Amino acid sequence: MASKTMRPVLDTRALNRATLARQLLLSRAEMSAQDATRHLLGLQAQNVKPPYFQLHARLAGFGPAELAGLMESRQVVRMVTMRSTIHTHTVDDALTLRPLVQPARDREINYFRKGLVGVDLDRLAECARAFVEAEPRTMAEIREELLEEWPGADPQSLSVAARCRLPLVQVTPRGVWGKSGQVRLTTLHQWIGEKETEGGEGAAGEVGEVGEAGGIDAAVLRYLGAFGPASVKDMQTWAGLTRLREAFERLRPGLEVFQDENGVELFDLPDGPRPDAEQPAPPRFLPEFDNLLLSHADRSRVISPELKGRSWSGNQAHCTLLLDGFLAGLWKLDGDAMLTVELFSAVSKAGRAEIVAEGEALLAAMSEDRPGGSVRFGSIHG
Repeated sequence: MASKTMRPVLDTRALNRATLARQLLLSRAEMSAQDATRHLLGLQAQNVKPPYFQLHARLAGFGPAELAGLMESRQVVRMVTMRSTIHTHTVDDALTLRPLVQPARDREINYFRKGLVGVDLDRLAECARAFVEAEPRTMAEIREELLEEWPGADPQSLSVAARCRLPLVQVTPRGVWGKSGQVRLTTLHQWIGEKETEGGEGAAGEVGEVGEAGGIDAAVLRYLGAFGPASVKDMQTWAGLTRLREAFERLRPGLEVFQDENGVELFDLPDGPRPDAEQPAPPRFLPEFDNLLLSHADRSRVISPELKGRSWSGNQAHCTLLLDGFLAGLWKLDGDAMLTVELFSAVSKAGRAEIVAEGEALLAAMSEDRPGGSVRFGSIHG
């Protein structure tokens, strides 16, 4: 929405540097993996390895074992939250963000209503809960169990309804670095037991208190802390929700308000970092589906208009390279030994040397068996 009042203008580079600072990408943070996961409101995790690479790009001294340990000790979990996609969250955020996006999950079920004729959704949730809390189950097993109760229903619609109605987590070893395992699901409550949130409330009310103003307002402030300055539409894109303007309006008196070069109103925390637009931004290797590239309606703060769509092939996202804070290429890791970088345009000799140094650091930190390897420039498509 274009602003009707003239506000201070933040140009694309200013927005880029502010967002990189929030995303811990201007310099690696001296922060634990758990604290970083919370600060970032979760890590996009359609695949197993991306959360580990996201933290490597952002944290000083990060090693995969740190996040793997949090997974195994059930301090972080993998579950569907924003945009109906899998994220790695701290337990506290799993308990608070999952209810926040419940309205979107309810709308998602509506797309499958034709396959759910005659299905009592409350009864479906009860049956699915009892089944997965007895022991973790695959989605195929959940489908088969629900078909016993509703044989005339569409199998996919039944499984979607169960996933949307219940806060299901993927249990380990799925998601643990260096291990493999089939996707098996149970409820968040069953998996974490009686852990308490920071506010002191236990897990018993997993999906309760949906849509309360206080919870939404807190999420707005945290979103701005991790992705700001941002518009209402930006946060709605990140969360997969609508009708968030009311929350921004409630918070407006305590926020800084700017506009972008197109006149779109941007909100920010008063103390949010907004570095000089010319502050250097080092090369960073980001995994597929990194939150930085998915969490704004207008992504020109990171992706130049002429490169729109270059980080995707069909429905598959590529791993991306940032140079000077902006999308500048793709990369692919072959085994533990070779990192191939595809540049979209010419880069100076000094710039290439910086890319190589960053790539070698990635190989040294993230190679599972044999630290080392080499970086080469070429096409990731062979």
